[in-house]
Amino acid sequence: MSRRPTETSVYVHFPWCARKCPYCDFATEPIRTPELPHEAYADALLRELDARAHDLRGRTLVSVFFGGGTPSLWAPSSLARTLARIRDAFEREADDLEVTVECNPSSLSRDDAARLREGGVNRLSIGAQSLRDRHLRFLGRLHDGSRAADALTDAVAEIPRVSADLMFGMPGQTKTELAEDITQLAELGVRHVSAYALTIEEKTMFGSLHRAGKLPVASEEEYATLFETAAERFAGLGWTHYEVSNYAPAGEESRHNLHYWRGGAYVGLGAGAVGCLDHGPGRAERWRNDPSPQRYLRERTLEAETETLGPNEIVCESLMLGLRTREGMCLSRTRRRAGIDPEAGRTREIERAIQSGNLVRDEDRLRVPESRWLKLDGIVRDLF
Repeated sequence: MSRRPTETSVYVHFPWCARKCPYCDFATEPIRTPELPHEAYADALLRELDARAHDLRGRTLVSVFFGGGTPSLWAPSSLARTLARIRDAFEREADDLEVTVECNPSSLSRDDAARLREGGVNRLSIGAQSLRDRHLRFLGRLHDGSRAADALTDAVAEIPRVSADLMFGMPGQTKTELAEDITQLAELGVRHVSAYALTIEEKTMFGSLHRAGKLPVASEEEYATLFETAAERFAGLGWTHYEVSNYAPAGEESRHNLHYWRGGAYVGLGAGAVGCLDHGPGRAERWRNDPSPQRYLRERTLEAETETLGPNEIVCESLMLGLRTREGMCLSRTRRRAGIDPEAGRTREIERAIQSGNLVRDEDRLRVPESRWLKLDGIVRDLF
């Protein structure tokens, strides 16, 4: 196998949180902190890692991401033990291995950050969502603006790279508020921001309230205005809008997420985790683990769903993911992965999109201009 297809990331899912946010539809469960099975969950993860060992041969580990849920509720020693075994499971690892842990401000102290750093973590992603109390109350978060700022300050003091999540589209949110939050994040030392529009998912508390007409939501025009406000403010800071929802100074991009968007292989570990590994040109296997933490701990089940991706599915996913980024989709990389010409069967659609300005061809790449990102879903759909 060539070097590029062997580059592999690992995603570890921590399925618990202190409280389920009303907008969240992730595979998570609320739990009281004293009930967390810290070591037992690490043991279960390592059992799964051992079971997947044969699929890791010949691969190079390029990033590890602990997500959830709230991994900052997990004992740092348990997380570090898991990380060490993951690194040992690969024959090689990248010199610039990126190890990220998602954290909530309500469960992160400076001491926690220091212990994570000592365990091998070199990047934190902090779910701030906002620095304003009224927006945080609406979102059902456990922290206020002051606690968010303190957690970010503590993280920056201990960890080389810190990212923050920021949400927009809450009722009554103004352009000025969003721009000021972005400025404050940069002043706190954050060097990466994931800025997401609030979306109403069907199987959430917000979804139920919205169906009942009891949840105020921003209009499409308001979302668009806030999206453009964020882009302008980050541009003023000299940051790059390198993916639809992500901003960073040059060199501070999330390597783990870039690996996804470029169609890289990844192993998913944990209850509810998703993984997808390449098995030669034109074939990949994707799985989703059973979302029940209780069954996962008891070894009652592992994979709830499996799917084989063929050449056309690989091309479609490359379009869907690659066109989200400023760099766009690499045609030659996709051709190697899919085993077919990614433009075959969609030449007319591609040329039509280019003529309308929705798509640009840059030598070996197709990309959507940033000015059209608000229409991205429709642009990509037309290429399928």
